[in-house]
Amino acid sequence: MLMLPLLLVSMDVSVLYFAIPEISADLAPSGTQQLWIFDIYGFVLAGLLMTMGSLGDRIGRRRLLLAGAVAFGAASLLAAYADSAETLIAARAVLGIGGATLMPSTMALVRTMFTDPAQRAKAIGLWSGVMAAGVALGSVMSGVLVEHFWWGSVFLVNLPAMVLLLLLGPVLLPEAKNPSPGRFDLLSVPLSMAAVLPVVYGLKELPSEGWNVRYVVSVTVGLLFAALFVHRQRTAASPMISPALFRGRGFTPAVVLNTMAAFGMMGSAYFTTQYLQSVLDRSALEAALWSLLPSLPIGAAAPAAALLVRRGVGRAHVVTGGFLVAAGGYGLLALAGTDSLWLVLTACGVMASGIVAVMSLLTDLALGTAPVEKAGAASSLLETGTEFGGALSMAVLGSIGTAVYRHGVPADAAAPARETLGGALAVAAELPGRAGDALAAAAREAFTDGMRSAAIAAAVLLAGAAALASAGLRRIGAREDAPTENAGRADRVSPSGV
Repeated sequence: MLMLPLLLVSMDVSVLYFAIPEISADLAPSGTQQLWIFDIYGFVLAGLLMTMGSLGDRIGRRRLLLAGAVAFGAASLLAAYADSAETLIAARAVLGIGGATLMPSTMALVRTMFTDPAQRAKAIGLWSGVMAAGVALGSVMSGVLVEHFWWGSVFLVNLPAMVLLLLLGPVLLPEAKNPSPGRFDLLSVPLSMAAVLPVVYGLKELPSEGWNVRYVVSVTVGLLFAALFVHRQRTAASPMISPALFRGRGFTPAVVLNTMAAFGMMGSAYFTTQYLQSVLDRSALEAALWSLLPSLPIGAAAPAAALLVRRGVGRAHVVTGGFLVAAGGYGLLALAGTDSLWLVLTACGVMASGIVAVMSLLTDLALGTAPVEKAGAASSLLETGTEFGGALSMAVLGSIGTAVYRHGVPADAAAPARETLGGALAVAAELPGRAGDALAAAAREAFTDGMRSAAIAAAVLLAGAAALASAGLRRIGAREDAPTENAGRADRVSPSGV
């Protein structure tokens, strides 16, 4: 029951990849509207994670999960039959609201349902694997559905799962909440959104247009609101995110390292999807099918990491090893040429396996450290950190790749060719004979150079994360759960929540 909504929420991140041409033909969105159709889901999701995690602790995680399922299903139906770009954007925004309720609720319920550390580690390993696989599966399912049906079908696949969740969730899932949550701090809601949204927006836009003043200001404003949000949490009588969470042994290192792991996970996707399509000249659907191969070892990575910890290998050693494996994957990617399909796929598989192993163990550590009554808030912090890590990765690695690409493209090439690889290939297609072939070859080589440079930077960062993990987790036991007095009481909550 918990894996179903999680799979769909993660799939919705990439489910529009192959539907957008038909959406463009049917709804005729402007360029700005098309960008919002893509981005509004992720922005709303990121902005509301902390609010929804804290709300679930107060009203009950199962109740919030089921309410989110209703919103997600209704928005999916609205999106499927949207007759205008504005309607589709609004539906995607509501999908983001629903997703923000589903993600922390599923993770918090895992913490509530599995009180045995070994069982919880297995469950979180599955949670992490499904989350990573859903993003890869979404684009492929999009291509298959659009090929056989109409673009709205990519949203209708959500409905059977949400109906099943609404029917069986009340029977199979326990209710749990904080027995003494205090008043909900309404002021923290806009502060949290004002802290998250400008930063995520600015970081995601930087790779495409460079260090534009508008995006730098956006990130700066977000950081200022983040400072105000932190101050509010430290001074409010009933904060949305209790500062006590960060006093739990291992919680802060887990959140920080998880954010660094998300940096490593999202950085490769920015390059490899373009590499498969534009450098290797694969069709969109063919590239999506190839991109499924690296996800195959992901399913075994998290359970293997949990097994090592249960067998007595220190958590710090396994997390450190996972970061080093991921750094090695980026090292392989740094060896790629313009015709290195299997090397790139292998590199992505190695990198993703190391990252998923790391993230599953860090999630288990953070949730095991947090009191059960605050599991929703703890889950939302982890997910928000994941969003920040992914956005920062796009900004830093994307900027490195773009800078190297622009340096490698001939100086006398047309402006669109110097901006993106897609622009260069479009310009090359209009040039006669050898001139077009030469520009296309130079652009592909320049993009590959940029990917290699970004991979080296990511490998260095992940090696640094391995050093931090070794130092920061060394004193935390391999099966550390740090149960507090409150957590012990919450573990004995009955399924009815009494």
